[in-house]
Amino acid sequence: MPDAAVLVGGDGAAAASAETGRGGALGPVGLVLAGCVSVQFGGALAVSLMPRVGAVGVVTIRLVVAALVLMVVCRPRLRGHSRADWGTVLAFGVAMGGMNMIFYQAAARIPLGLAVTFEVLGPLTLSVLASRRAVNFLWAGLALCGVFLLGGAGDGLGGLDPVGVGCALAAGGMWAAYIVFSARTGRRFPQADGLALAMAVAAVLSLPLGVVAAGTRLLDPVTIGLGAAVAVLSSVLPYTLELIALRRLPASTFAVMMSLEPAIAALAGFLVLSQALSWLEALAIALVIAASMGAVRTQVGRRRKR
Repeated sequence: MPDAAVLVGGDGAAAASAETGRGGALGPVGLVLAGCVSVQFGGALAVSLMPRVGAVGVVTIRLVVAALVLMVVCRPRLRGHSRADWGTVLAFGVAMGGMNMIFYQAAARIPLGLAVTFEVLGPLTLSVLASRRAVNFLWAGLALCGVFLLGGAGDGLGGLDPVGVGCALAAGGMWAAYIVFSARTGRRFPQADGLALAMAVAAVLSLPLGVVAAGTRLLDPVTIGLGAAVAVLSSVLPYTLELIALRRLPASTFAVMMSLEPAIAALAGFLVLSQALSWLEALAIALVIAASMGAVRTQVGRRRKR
């Protein structure tokens, strides 16, 4: 997904990677691509797990396992933080949990590639609003053209589950909130401490919902194993790869690469879930990707002129 530092003007990732020359970016680029592939194939695996415990159950297992791993690895310091610090990490955790919970409801109802395409409209809208440049409304219009094409593809949006489309759009809104609070948390907590604490908040909030929705099915060993795989593929591995990559990769390049996620999601949906797309749906996804990339590059170009 588009990086918070690029979209909302934070400079943490950009400053950390500013020392890197262009020639040394191939390794970090590979790490980011690996993270993107991991996230989307983890999402595809999650969809295949949903018949066992439902969307809420899958999210619960993913967040709980990821939180346990991150808390053990990061061992964040709990003392010495202000009330504002805890308020920020709490909001980050709520946004993270809400984004995952709502998006998985969408992925259970509509093809994965289309779900991510609708979801990415949230960060794109944030980018347009943050830039306050007229040219970004062009990118917004391009994205709307993509959505319009989806409305005319096959049976159109009428052929998609409206609840699924609504959940994907709502998840995009939560994604935008995630980006904002991710940047704020990164400024208040060292290393990945804030991420680990926010993941723990998301896990605690989702656990009661998962227990109510799935009950004892959450304790099935096969389900736990598959859920742990989803957690590693969708959270632990990509977050780790991105953290390493951002130490050497310009944040602008990272954000552009995150814009490719709808295409990677469509590929994962096809390979894992046999969710084929029509050429018109593929064109619509390409337009949204182009709009996202354009918005990111415009935002970066504006800051460079300052």
